[in-house]
Amino acid sequence: MYKKIILCAAMALFALSGCNSGNTNSTHPSPTPESSASPSFDEVLKTRRSIRSYDASKKISEAEVRTLLTAVQEAPLWANQQPTKYYVAISKEKLEAVQNLVGGNKERIQNAPVLIVSTYERGKSGFFNGNATNEIGDGWGAYDNGLSNCYLIMQARAMGFDTLIMGMRDSDGLRKEFNIPAEETVMAVIALGYRSGEPKQPGHRPFDEVVKFF
Repeated sequence: MYKKIILCAAMALFALSGCNSGNTNSTHPSPTPESSASPSFDEVLKTRRSIRSYDASKKISEAEVRTLLTAVQEAPLWANQQPTKYYVAISKEKLEAVQNLVGGNKERIQNAPVLIVSTYERGKSGFFNGNATNEIGDGWGAYDNGLSNCYLIMQARAMGFDTLIMGMRDSDGLRKEFNIPAEETVMAVIALGYRSGEPKQPGHRPFDEVVKFF
């Protein structure tokens, strides 16, 4: 009996040491191939760029897009209203249709294997019992849509993909192409694919111009 107890305790300690192997304070770290292949959040932030040229030889499967958009559902939203909807163009026919509805971005995203139309349902975020909670009203729907899209582009980068959010789009054409309901506002089209080259890092405004401490 005691031998079984001791054996169980030893196995538990072994399991705990395995769980802590990724801790930087551990004297015997033992990273797995999966963990070493996954980028850190800082790496995602530093390597994410708006990509305007895609590698035509690399494709993305529907299963991968499903994994990506499932992660996007974790975004923080007003009262968990989840107003954002996504319409995914992955077939040749739909890709060509959307390419013709993004204005001057058409040439930039012609090799992207996936194009995603992002919308939000009005009257959800920012509302309580059908009434606007404050003066921003449906602006909160756009805000939540932006949060969801932020999760999308960050998760995409973590999965090794690249993106471009396009505000230049024909909303009426997209609405017709995907049969988007009238109560949804069409926000953006997001290209998803693999970069064909390394983009330059853009400059940023001085920190003290955009952050104020009081």
